[in-house]
Amino acid sequence: MEKELLLMLPGPVPMPERVRYAMMRQAINHRSAEFGAVYADCVRVLRTAFGTTNDLFVISGSGTAGMEAAVANVGKEKEIACLVNGKFGERLYKISQRYGKAHEIASEWGTPLNLAALEERLEQGAEVVTLVHNETSAGIRNPAQEVGRLARNHDALFIMDGITSIGGDLVEADAWGVDIAITGSQKCLAAPAGLAMVSVSNRAWERLTKNPPYYLDLAAYKKSAAGKPMETPYTPAVPLFLALREACLLIEEEGLAARIARHRKMSQAVQAAAKAWGLSLFPKIDAKHGYSATVTAVEYPTGVKDDEVRAFIKKMGIVIAGGQDHLKGKIFRIGNMGAVSAPEILATLAATQVALKKYGYKLQGDGVQAAGEVLG
Repeated sequence: MEKELLLMLPGPVPMPERVRYAMMRQAINHRSAEFGAVYADCVRVLRTAFGTTNDLFVISGSGTAGMEAAVANVGKEKEIACLVNGKFGERLYKISQRYGKAHEIASEWGTPLNLAALEERLEQGAEVVTLVHNETSAGIRNPAQEVGRLARNHDALFIMDGITSIGGDLVEADAWGVDIAITGSQKCLAAPAGLAMVSVSNRAWERLTKNPPYYLDLAAYKKSAAGKPMETPYTPAVPLFLALREACLLIEEEGLAARIARHRKMSQAVQAAAKAWGLSLFPKIDAKHGYSATVTAVEYPTGVKDDEVRAFIKKMGIVIAGGQDHLKGKIFRIGNMGAVSAPEILATLAATQVALKKYGYKLQGDGVQAAGEVLG
């Protein structure tokens, strides 16, 4: 009998049984009170995870749909300052190029953002700022609060990608001055892929672009959500909404603070293992930047091949991620998002430790033991 692989990726992640079973029921009318109640449950819990009291909508589309909705609705023909220190910051920049006059403020992947350059661009008239809060391509957490402060000081709108932090790490969109925050269903929420969630501030509503995209028109989502029952403007992916509701209820039952603490502890365990092996964490952090609480990026030692290591780990029934683009073959990434706890972390680290040794790396210490001490 073929066993399911354990996905220890920065998304998609393993889904709890309740979430999976929610998708197996008969179809329901998406213009019914029943669906409206499902949607309302999702919004109630998600507002807590986002740290917002703002309007919040669920779009049938991946996290990238949420990114494009944000930029297209407030950035059209505007000066957009795009902070980039990884693949997804780069994606926001590419989206921004299609709608406004985008300015890339780039740092090497996994290194601190150039906040001085951001302030200079804002002084030159940038009207919108984009940021990826948790850049999983490099395993670095960026200083959203500081970026929000700079944006607000210059009366610019702040778009924040929280796709791999919301529901797994502390996010306080309102307190940080985030005007549009975005997340995706298959990351920290541990729901199936295919939904994007977007919150919108009053400031953003006041500055909506004219002639927005048809399907990603946030004003249309606001109008439909205000109805009774609560609805989406276009046909939603109903089974995914049902699954998302269960995932949100699980967050509520665990408690957001406990969930955040669990994610942080799991990431600290992976970091401890890497350091015990004698390997370097990839990101170069400073006082304002930190290691991601939902994925750990580790540099490969010289001579160890990524394809061999990850293929061996997969034979053990576990999937971890490699590097993307120019980091391919240079780093590996272990995710700890969603419903992950100590057994999954220790199993992943044990398989990784065996693989590293098997393919030529002389371990400096026992990473599994080091992680166990963090988790114990």
